[in-house]
Amino acid sequence: MIDLSVSVRESDLRIVSSAVQAWYRHYRMTPNEQASQLLCNTAVELFNQGHRTQEELSTLLITKFIGKNSMRINAPTSSSKH
Repeated sequence: MIDLSVSVRESDLRIVSSAVQAWYRHYRMTPNEQASQLLCNTAVELFNQGHRTQEELSTLLITKFIGKNSMRINAPTSSSKH
C-alpha cells in the first residue's frame, strides 16, 4: 500500500490521475475500484521512481497492464487448496 501521508502536490496527483484515465481510454474500459487501485498504486510508484510526466506514466501503465485481462485476480483453484 502506498503511504500518501507525505506531502503531495495537487499537480502531481493530477498527473497520476490523468495517466490512469489515459489507460482506461486506451483500452476503452469503464473504471472500476479494483483496477483503479492497482493502476494508481503503480502510477505513484513509477512517479516516485522519477517518471514525472503524464505521457511517460501513461505509456508505462499501458505497456505494463495490457487490457482488461491484466486486471483479473486469479481465484484459487481446488488443487491449490489441497
